[in-house]
Amino acid sequence: MTGHSCFLRKKLCPSRSRAAAAAMWLLLALMFDVPMLQANAAAGAEAAPPNIVLIMADDLGYGELGCYGQKWIRTPHLDSLARDGMKFTSFYAGNAVCAPSRCCLMTGRHGGHAHVRNNGSPKGTEQLAKKYGWEFPSQYPLPPEEVTIGEILKEQGYATGAMGKWGLGHFGTTGDPARQGFDLFYGFNAQRHAHNHYPKFLWRNAKKEPQPGNDRTLHGETWSQDQFVKEGLEFIRRHQKQPFLLYLPFAVPHLSIQAPPAAVEEYTGTIPEAEYKHRGYLEHPHPRAGYAAMVTEMDRGIGQILKLLEELDLAENTVVFFTSDNGPTYDRLGGSDSDFFESAGPFRGRKGSLYEGGIRVPLLVRWPGKIAGGTTADMPLGFHDLLPTIAGLTGSRTPEGIDGLSFAPLLRGAKDQQPHEILYWEFPAYGGQQALRQGDWKAIRQNMLKKNDDPLRIELYNLKDDPGETRDLAAEQPERVRRMARMMQEARTPSREFPFPPLDRLHEPAN
Repeated sequence: MTGHSCFLRKKLCPSRSRAAAAAMWLLLALMFDVPMLQANAAAGAEAAPPNIVLIMADDLGYGELGCYGQKWIRTPHLDSLARDGMKFTSFYAGNAVCAPSRCCLMTGRHGGHAHVRNNGSPKGTEQLAKKYGWEFPSQYPLPPEEVTIGEILKEQGYATGAMGKWGLGHFGTTGDPARQGFDLFYGFNAQRHAHNHYPKFLWRNAKKEPQPGNDRTLHGETWSQDQFVKEGLEFIRRHQKQPFLLYLPFAVPHLSIQAPPAAVEEYTGTIPEAEYKHRGYLEHPHPRAGYAAMVTEMDRGIGQILKLLEELDLAENTVVFFTSDNGPTYDRLGGSDSDFFESAGPFRGRKGSLYEGGIRVPLLVRWPGKIAGGTTADMPLGFHDLLPTIAGLTGSRTPEGIDGLSFAPLLRGAKDQQPHEILYWEFPAYGGQQALRQGDWKAIRQNMLKKNDDPLRIELYNLKDDPGETRDLAAEQPERVRRMARMMQEARTPSREFPFPPLDRLHEPAN
């Protein structure tokens, strides 16, 4: 093993990583003023590394929380995270849909280097499906060489649990959560399984667990999101004496619109409904009320998590993150109504789009006594920054070669936080798209895979002056467009699994 490479077959070098982590954590303890634990005389004083609770909603828009301006949907517990912690206003998902965005979050790579760059299922998995009893197809799995948030924390002695929707490889594949650093997975492994919130079963690791009173129709007795909260609470109780990572990727407010009847009743008669032509997913009799209920019920579950942390005296040593995997749903699909709720805030685009509304998402971070409450950060950051930030906060080793940077200094109030030179996305779907942000400027390409005389045409926007991306300045800024086009080419490497012909051709040798 070479001196500079600390990863081999996804295993960290234990002696180096633990020694480095000990030194790093002592430094972090001084910077964050973390209370020190009394250890034995031989070991000396040692700081307690913080627990990590990483919560992610599914298809929640930038404007769907009260603290981001929502007027109809109540989210008091998430609003408390903004009041007691830091709210980010220029934070970006890894991509415009589920699987590629989650890949960026887990591995610290942006969309031009991530292994998973689109939704979809690999071929040739029939034998695995039969062996493990899959009822829904797997997404493209994370490969074995990728190092995830779960793995870097597990190596440091953290208990690691994930409750919710995984979407990065089914059981038996290299993307199995157990092969990606998680001791316990509970929930939906495959995306299509998560399209109904009253499922017949959920997975506990690789075993199916029947859900009482459910038949995968509109209503049932056991709401899956409540199960995720229940398992999360039990995980915290079980591991309260050791550091833990609780990853809670909820499956709401992704369609179908389904929520406990009592939660829906809180909004019926309060939120007006309107006629629409239903298409896709199950039809709810009160779609706007049902949608709002999903978000509020998720918020209540998060409130239970926060309450338990207080009761167990863990809150002051737990960093809580909340975000969403991409923007809100479009065109009243499944009864959703992003226009009515102003779900994307002031931004153009919805889920599936690399315009701001499809990728700019909430981020709230709370660590009592360490992160100043009621603070706001507008620095452009993204999903790929969460892994190195969590590594920095916990004294874990950051994998080499990733694209993310740690914003731990920003969390502690530093004025010298290193910014990104660029943020980058590519998405070989929904027409084919590519985008790059540099400072206030954003370049975006659209419809690259459709019949197009110029698939490399760039639109250019100044997000400071025009956050809604309404005024294309490309014709006025030709030199800037040329520079950003070069950056877009340099930011990526072609993918065999996710070809993108108009971009891949730029990497071919000239004749």
